[in-house]
Amino acid sequence: MATQLEEKIGMKLESYTFRVEKGKIRELALAIGDLKDEYLNGESLSPTFPTVIEFWGGKGSSANLLGLNVKKVLHGEQTYEYLKEIKPEDEITVHSVVENAYSKAKMNFVIIKKEFFNQHGELVLLCQQTVIERH
Repeated sequence: MATQLEEKIGMKLESYTFRVEKGKIRELALAIGDLKDEYLNGESLSPTFPTVIEFWGGKGSSANLLGLNVKKVLHGEQTYEYLKEIKPEDEITVHSVVENAYSKAKMNFVIIKKEFFNQHGELVLLCQQTVIERH
């Protein structure tokens, strides 16, 4: 019989769409101190911009959506695989699913796969995120 944690495997999180605005590109550049003209002008995105999409695009944290105790959650590993360029003014839709969930060393690990599609239906980015909940 599967545990409550294992039952989360295959769970789809609510999809969301985020418009890549030049102002947000600039905000990130200023926040991280990467002051290249193309970022400040909103002409191109820094490689870390998908974090902005995740932070501002969803309706809540992954931990909340998964029913985890937010006070005990840590951000684990996160990887991005860039498949196509994300451009200013693109509308990016993110679909997320729980790929794996398990307990180890008094912690719960939830692995989430995220797919980023542009307004043309093209898969532009893959993300894998590990959410850790301490017991």
